[in-house]
Amino acid sequence: MADHYNSHSMVGELQRVLVCSPRFAGWDNPDRASRWRELGFHHTPACDKAQTEHEQLCTQLAAAGAEVVHLPASSELSLDAVYTHDPSLMTDDGVVLMRPGKCNREAEAHVHGEFCRHVGIPILGEIQAPGITEAGDIVWLDAKTLLVGHGYRTNTPGIEQMWTLLAPRGIEVITAPLPHGPGPSACLHLMSLMSLLDEQTCLVDLPWLAVETVELLHARGYSFIEIDSFERDTLACNVLSLGRRRLLALQENSNTNQKLRSAGFEVLTFPGTELCINGSGGPTCLTRPLLRN
Repeated sequence: MADHYNSHSMVGELQRVLVCSPRFAGWDNPDRASRWRELGFHHTPACDKAQTEHEQLCTQLAAAGAEVVHLPASSELSLDAVYTHDPSLMTDDGVVLMRPGKCNREAEAHVHGEFCRHVGIPILGEIQAPGITEAGDIVWLDAKTLLVGHGYRTNTPGIEQMWTLLAPRGIEVITAPLPHGPGPSACLHLMSLMSLLDEQTCLVDLPWLAVETVELLHARGYSFIEIDSFERDTLACNVLSLGRRRLLALQENSNTNQKLRSAGFEVLTFPGTELCINGSGGPTCLTRPLLRN
């Protein structure tokens, strides 16, 4: 797999993607599962149901033409490790290992680093204390522009470190302020509020986006599709672009999915009541793209 990696796009055709199954993340481990309250899950995880939903996710990814790569099991992982998007950020020059703002997730970055070393993906850099960053707050607007949400999971020192790593490579790093929302214990990422669908279209939870972010996206020529607000709590704004106007979404969000279909997108779905909604992580959260065309 060496040299078969890149990034700088959220919407190119997905060719290789990293996932982590619930069993590999310890959802069937009583000690790990017992921590569900402190990790912000809504109820006790049901591993078998989550595993079935994850297998349906992987089936859809493979059917769309992506090679699905599995993160190995590790005793360092918590329940949150199924959400493989957050601990690392792929770039054309290698991977940046995050330092998640949710402290139980710090070890995931190390596991991602070991995986990348094993498959020949170079480590471009690692975010260090006092910086915190989670890739759910990071959106490639184009190959030279990175939008980074500033909130409870990604702070100013973390954003400054991202700038230090990427500015010499010609990447502009722009800060996007995030709302307080439900507070620091909740998972509110920039990608909870927006998902790029293609080079001109963005799915948004518009009332929750900062004015300057809305103005920036409009200035860059994006048109908006707004989610059905009644589907906010079922992660309607969390949609994965597969490239070529194909999307992967949760089947629970039928109204938003119909809006996307009416706009000309092909929408593939899978069930995520246990895997996604319980832990507040949708299709983008469950996937760490390694290679897009």
